[in-house]
Amino acid sequence: MGDLEIRAAIADDVPAIVAMLADDPLGAQRESPDDLAPYLTAFERLVHDPNQHLVVAVREGRIVGTLQLTIIPGLSRRGATRSIIEAVRIHADERGGGLGTQLIEWAIDTSRREGCHLVQLTSDKSRVDAHRFYERLGFEASHLGFKLQL
Repeated sequence: MGDLEIRAAIADDVPAIVAMLADDPLGAQRESPDDLAPYLTAFERLVHDPNQHLVVAVREGRIVGTLQLTIIPGLSRRGATRSIIEAVRIHADERGGGLGTQLIEWAIDTSRREGCHLVQLTSDKSRVDAHRFYERLGFEASHLGFKLQL
């Protein structure tokens, strides 16, 4: 399968990232790969925030995965810093081959290096396979999440 590199995303990676975000039933409803302007604006905010890590997994020059890791300093848990893993996506050709595990392990290792005491993530209720995947990696379904569209 070739060597894998996990690296910080650059602006040229945005189209491939957005394509992966849109490549599932949920993403197809909320992403717009034909209009990259809002994604590029968001990318600029991300790269200037030291608590944001938007990464891509690259194999043989091709982007095959992505995730965003956010570091959050806090007061709770005795002033613990935590991280949140978001927008984990694996290219359809790569699913089931261990790449998701490598990306999550990268996020956990980075969280440790950043001094985090807790790594958390959310996953849509409909993503049952993803829930099993995260549980296999040691995550526990511990909370009920809520969202408010603005």
